[in-house]
Amino acid sequence: MTGIVLSGGENSRMGTDKAFLKIAGTTMIERVLRPMRSVFQHIIIVTNAPHLYAGCGATVVTDVFAKRGPLNGIYTGLLRSTDEYNFVVACDMPFLNPSLMAYMTGLAEGFDVVVPSINGLLEPLHAVYRKGLVTIIEQQIRQEKQQIRELYRMLRVRHVTAQEVDRFDPERKSFKNLNTQSDYEEAACADSVHERL
Repeated sequence: MTGIVLSGGENSRMGTDKAFLKIAGTTMIERVLRPMRSVFQHIIIVTNAPHLYAGCGATVVTDVFAKRGPLNGIYTGLLRSTDEYNFVVACDMPFLNPSLMAYMTGLAEGFDVVVPSINGLLEPLHAVYRKGLVTIIEQQIRQEKQQIRELYRMLRVRHVTAQEVDRFDPERKSFKNLNTQSDYEEAACADSVHERL
């Protein structure tokens, strides 16, 4: 299975490139890549600034379509992957849990998507996708249908329940993404306290 990191956002709310902000001295992108490397042999980073990721030790690709949105990034990553199943995350999720990711990969057989569903909320950027979805995703993109939830209605989806998630990540930090400066400051502060403890 391949791990795919989406790093193509405009960072409009953060005001700077989130992937290279540091938490406890380590860049966000490295905090994402480190746990992924422990689970997946191959890593792909999807970005529109490939030169920034040259030293990350991953395959770096750019979006196939000149369109914004995570569905385009998922499509590009799946298209470039050589594996049947692929674990997709965003570059601003610095608290990934390798055990949870490994558990979810073990559920993939027979499904198109494996995605956490917490209190009715899906986590599509912490999910497993089958490579065979590239055709249907391309159709969605060409038809200007960018809603991932709309795509899911046509697929075989394995929902990972809150109870399953809590076995590995009871605080559910895996899904914490840092969109704003206040998100980043809060995460950096919390991690600094954790390091001292």
